[in-house]
Amino acid sequence: MAIRIAPSILNADHTKLQSEIARIAPTSDLLHLDVMDNVFVPNQTFSFDDCRKIIAESPIPVDSHLMIANPDRDAVLFAEMGSRSVTFHLEAASNPSETIKNIASNGSRVAIAIKPGTAFSAVEPYLGEIDMLLVMTVEPGFGGQSFMPEMMPKVELANEWRQANPERDLWIEVDGGISLETIEQAAQAGADTFVAGSAVFKSAEPAEMITRLRLAATNVQRR
Repeated sequence: MAIRIAPSILNADHTKLQSEIARIAPTSDLLHLDVMDNVFVPNQTFSFDDCRKIIAESPIPVDSHLMIANPDRDAVLFAEMGSRSVTFHLEAASNPSETIKNIASNGSRVAIAIKPGTAFSAVEPYLGEIDMLLVMTVEPGFGGQSFMPEMMPKVELANEWRQANPERDLWIEVDGGISLETIEQAAQAGADTFVAGSAVFKSAEPAEMITRLRLAATNVQRR
């Protein structure tokens, strides 16, 4: 199983974003773009124009994580902008299946995210329609929060579903508090795609930290 590391630019220096992205691009698989609207979550990050510029200029594929109130209307815009993957929150969607189809028809991979308070059973009916499940390991809205190990049973259930349905090649992503101290636990539960913000951008050597995170997760698979 491939291991993917997706640094989140939420914790990068936004005054020099292009150079911050360039620092981590050589060792990263995806760039995690956190989009918050101050409605679905109590924080606001990048405008549509900001996102369009980041996606267009990123040297690596972008995983757009939409923490917004109306993904049924707006998620497709991020596919049209060229996101490699578009993630929307199940809790915000009125018609998840239609939103999935709209994203996919515009050439992006499709992912659904679930907050800590959302049961795995709520998203399970859609797993056959998507490419990735994002299990939030913090409450969405702010970077730098502590990893919630009590979310690992959801990851384990998703991994069991994947093993029973190998034709789907479902990626399992975790986001929140991922560091050298927590990535092994998430990998053990079955995660293969890891969003890391503070651990990467607060490191003296961000690119090297990504390599170390990848190695830690890979070593779990080899055991």
